[in-house]
Amino acid sequence: MNKFSSFFLICLYWISICKVSAQSKPDLSAEHLKTMSLRSIGPGAMSGRITSLTVDPTNPKVIYAGAASGGVWRSKSAGTAWEPIFDKAPTLGIGSIAINPKNPEEIWVGTGEGNPRNSQNFGVGIFKTINGGEDWVCMGLQNTRSIHRVILHRDNPDIVFAAAMGSTYGATEGRGVYKSSDGGKTWRRVLFVNGLTGCAELVADPQNPNKLLEAMWEYQRWPWYFKSGGKGSGLYVSYDAGETWEKRTSKDGLPEGDLGRMGLAISASNPEVVYALVEAKENALYKSTNGGKKWQKMADKGQGDRPFYYSEIYVDPKNENRVYSISTSITRSEDGGKTFNTWAGWTIHPDHHAFWISAQNPDYIINGNDGGVNITYDGGKTWRFAENIPVGQFYHVETDNEWPYNVYGGLQDNGSWVGPSAVWKSGGIRNSDWQEVNFGDGFETMPRKDDARYVFSESQGGELSLIDRKTGESRYLKPLHPDGKTPLRFNWNAALAQDPHVNHGIYFGSQFLHYSKDLGQTWEIISPDLTTNDTSKMHQDISGGLTFDATNAENHCTIIAINPSPVQKGVIWVGTDDGNVQLTKDGGKTWENFADQLPGAPKNAWIPAIEASPVNAGEAFVVLNNYRQNDWQPYLYHTTDFGKKWKRIVTPKNLPVKNGANGGNYCLSVVQDPVSPNLIFLGTEHGLCVSIDGGESWHPFPGETLPPVPVFDMKIQQRDGDLVLGTFGRGIWILDNLSPLRELAKTGAVLLDQPFKLFPAQAGILAEFRSYDGPRFAVDATYEGDNKWTAVSIPVWVKPGLKKAEKKKEESAEKKEDKKEEKKDDGKPRSSGAKPDAKKEKATVMIFAMNGDTLRRFKTELDSAFLSRIYWSMDTKGIRYPSKNEPNPDQLEPGGGPTALPGEYWVKVDYKGYRDSVIVKIMDDPRLNISVADREAKNAAIRSLYQTVERATNAYNRLKEAEKTISLVESQFSNVPDSLKKEAMKMGSALKDSIGVLKEKFFQHKEVKGIQRNPNTLNNYLYKPFGYLESNRGAPNHTTQIAIDAAKRETDALIQKVNELFDTSWKTYREKVETIRYSLFKNFDRL
Repeated sequence: MNKFSSFFLICLYWISICKVSAQSKPDLSAEHLKTMSLRSIGPGAMSGRITSLTVDPTNPKVIYAGAASGGVWRSKSAGTAWEPIFDKAPTLGIGSIAINPKNPEEIWVGTGEGNPRNSQNFGVGIFKTINGGEDWVCMGLQNTRSIHRVILHRDNPDIVFAAAMGSTYGATEGRGVYKSSDGGKTWRRVLFVNGLTGCAELVADPQNPNKLLEAMWEYQRWPWYFKSGGKGSGLYVSYDAGETWEKRTSKDGLPEGDLGRMGLAISASNPEVVYALVEAKENALYKSTNGGKKWQKMADKGQGDRPFYYSEIYVDPKNENRVYSISTSITRSEDGGKTFNTWAGWTIHPDHHAFWISAQNPDYIINGNDGGVNITYDGGKTWRFAENIPVGQFYHVETDNEWPYNVYGGLQDNGSWVGPSAVWKSGGIRNSDWQEVNFGDGFETMPRKDDARYVFSESQGGELSLIDRKTGESRYLKPLHPDGKTPLRFNWNAALAQDPHVNHGIYFGSQFLHYSKDLGQTWEIISPDLTTNDTSKMHQDISGGLTFDATNAENHCTIIAINPSPVQKGVIWVGTDDGNVQLTKDGGKTWENFADQLPGAPKNAWIPAIEASPVNAGEAFVVLNNYRQNDWQPYLYHTTDFGKKWKRIVTPKNLPVKNGANGGNYCLSVVQDPVSPNLIFLGTEHGLCVSIDGGESWHPFPGETLPPVPVFDMKIQQRDGDLVLGTFGRGIWILDNLSPLRELAKTGAVLLDQPFKLFPAQAGILAEFRSYDGPRFAVDATYEGDNKWTAVSIPVWVKPGLKKAEKKKEESAEKKEDKKEEKKDDGKPRSSGAKPDAKKEKATVMIFAMNGDTLRRFKTELDSAFLSRIYWSMDTKGIRYPSKNEPNPDQLEPGGGPTALPGEYWVKVDYKGYRDSVIVKIMDDPRLNISVADREAKNAAIRSLYQTVERATNAYNRLKEAEKTISLVESQFSNVPDSLKKEAMKMGSALKDSIGVLKEKFFQHKEVKGIQRNPNTLNNYLYKPFGYLESNRGAPNHTTQIAIDAAKRETDALIQKVNELFDTSWKTYREKVETIRYSLFKNFDRL
């Protein structure tokens, strides 16, 4: 039987060991999914919307920042380093943060941001931690949707106030001011006006915690219109800790008529001075000098440019006349509100929502805006941006096929960006690796199919450009109607798609579907109006209520989803913001609307995403959400026959609640796997869900893998098999290697009953890594995203509680092979090796060439039950260098040998008696051009060097063994008379000295004061060739050969001296000892 036949039979045996019959039907669970870790790649360069800021009153270096949809972040270093502390909660939408002044370990978070724009994120109640953010408990108020302020009573922190704004999209009871007197166990609503009026501001007198000022605001948003102001708005004062309230009106000096949103501030240095920024017929700042009883109009110019989005004022804690008004920019008054001047314009990101001023040092100010956190220590003269808080809000995500592939996306108020999914250089993915290709509110950002140098970039209202990433050249592409007159309605987030069948074809959506064959240079309309064309919903130009706010955010009756089938040309799906689901099968000639055929679908709902199946022409998934009409249910529909029949596959009953979220987990995006069609991913308001049975059941990814962030868009990078998420609040996340989930989708959850299984690995890449961009030692203030392992990473399934398999009587050929004498390891750290831990049983990994040759053997720990990973650095068996340390007995053989050549390899793993195998692939760096011949020449040079190293190691080990023999002789001579042993002992001592001199020539044994970089030792000669060999992937050059020859020459010379010692001094010593006592010596042949 030849070697390959034996190898084939061994492989069949290994495979047969892992066949298991299912005893019961297991089910995919959060425990399974939590080991499928996702990578966060940022970026932090543009950060995202910050809604709340506070600082530990006992330690000004501890800062808390709340993001609109990115959770709570804490810095213990005055803003240098940041960490998320709210990811275990059910939502990341943050409205307010408050700290117990008597116990800073107690922190309260009101969820749901208080900025009711069209991209507002909602909450699920109020939360409390008593251990500094390690654990969070929901303390109620789940139906408030938005808690804009939380205040703890200064003298009795068990008294807590919550300012609830309620749902933006309709009348609800969960509005007003809530009070708890028992630390959040129970709540009472102490102020309520009506179902459309929420509490937009709540402040406490710094010197009298029982005195509160509160601003009620009547407002409502529809998908097509926003209205700020109404009779429910008003300013209220309480003097008894919220038990009773007095309303202030025009009789007290406030403006007449309907009021809108108000910002309030009480001076800490003189609480009689109170300021109110009031939205009314004429927006203005009002001031009270008697604690809020009477009011006087102050400044009215430039006040409240967008009150619904930001209407907040702050007073310097030590100067009652210094007032900050935060809105698009920050203005400041030094004369008690009479006049204002720009204090922070576009030096920092505009659109400000959060502000904190130090009571001890008012020059220390922290600002939160649409672009993140900024800190000044000199009163605004200079600013520092916290660039390591990755809370970007991505609307869309795309990928290309570069090496490594890039990720593209547009962010809320932070432009359009492109960055790498991984970097082949030192360090992680830094902000400097990302490129902003356009500013504004960023939406679809996608590379040209045939050349990723060029990027389609879209901002609000259909502002579309094609941008050259290399030069910055930009071509404006927004289409006009052919008649030049008919207005086109483009959504805030207008739909864009590339034609999968025509290289330069692109689709763009207004109320019509536009098509271009030439990258947007010319357009044609290929559809009728695909919306409801309801003219009653087309008043976006006058949207805003008391203050106009017409920014394209309320553009309605528009196309928001386009997905042409990649399977069949001419099949195009279109979704609109008013509930239509349109399909053409002939490239736009005829259309069919399924709006009335989706079972249980609400009228005029939002259709943000349609997934045309990458496998079946007639199959599609339609995402529908309706929270903009105060319906918070999840909806996902599925058809397999071009819409003849529809099935709702997501309902509140089969979409599990994640981390205790109480409703509001509506659907946002969906993607079907092209390899295993039963594998479907669903993006929701509170994270990511997966189905492995075509949508029959759904499983949320737990917070250990992905925080509960809105997942607005997803793409599967088909070449690498990765899932890329565009989250609306935490940037870009990647689930590398979908093979475990693909296997589950193919076989069903019964696979989970197997004790042990290997899944297909992504190809290892022999990537060359270069050095950093920018500073090498970036330390804590620089953001670094999670990088991807370039070598072989094999997913491994281990059933929890797995016990050793029962041994069989007959051993396999491979088992017998394992029992042969094992080579020892050199103790060097290897990524494919294992950390020593005698308590855990390790897996034995064997790497074979396809001809059956064994290339590498090592042991490794499996990180956890369920899904773990085995890493192979693509190295082959290495060599042990001369070393004073003994080999690691837990290692099968040394690693770090010649790098495996590109090709396929068979990996077999034995764990607790269970075995499985998988074929892995190694690829060359696609950026390089190195021939197989050159790689083989390099490996041949390494093997030649190894022969020299092995001879040197044998010589050194012989010297160590000789030393041990001398010590053994000396111990055995303890009872021998001195007259007999004196001469032998003297000879042994001299021989030890001689051996010590020779050992010093291998490497330096003695401690040396200072640094000696190039000692004249044999190991220096032996290691030097590797420096040359590892610096070049190809054939060794002449200098490398000189180093190899020098290593051999020096080794030969030193071995000659070792041989001389054993031929002379050692021989004489042995003869002397053996005349006294029996032989303790081993016969040494010449080296």
